[in-house]
Order: sequence, then C-alpha cells, then structure tokens
Amino acid sequence: MSEFQVRDNPTARRFELLADGEVGALAVYHIRGEAVIILHTETAPAMQGRGLASELARQTLDQIRERGQKVVPSCPFFAKYIGEHPEYADLVSKG
Repeated sequence: MSEFQVRDNPTARRFELLADGEVGALAVYHIRGEAVIILHTETAPAMQGRGLASELARQTLDQIRERGQKVVPSCPFFAKYIGEHPEYADLVSKG
C-alpha cells in the first residue's frame, strides 16, 4: 500500500495526490462519455523528485479501471507512463 492517497476532486475536475497533508501532485481531467481525458499533470515544486507524479498516474489509472472507464492520455506525462507500464494499455480509449 502506498503512503500517498489519490482522491478524485470532481468539482475541480482533477485527481489529487495528498502528501504531507497537502496536494503534492494533481492531474486535471475532462470527462467525455465514458472516457477520462487527462489534460495536464503537475507536481508542487517543493515536492518534486519524490516520484509523486508516477504514483499519481498509477492510482489515477487504477481508479479509472475500477470505474469501468477508459482514458485518453492527452497529457505527455500520462502518455509516457502508460507507454512504460503496458498493464494500463487496455485502458486507452480507441475512439
């Protein structure tokens, strides 16, 4: 189990990774049908270099899978992460 928790904040349309009691990384998204379009990933400058963005991607993709949704990795970081972790390739929307 990870020491970090990722939560969906649908009001702000972003997944947030909590680290040290604050948002350490986030992924902004848009929903289109059954697809979650990941638009942008950001890590707080003071928390860079701790692997937060990768943990954010992993937990976000796991949540998308659990919901039965697909993902459109418009964000270059998420696209690269999925390319390096083929276990998530089936989540990529073909449409």
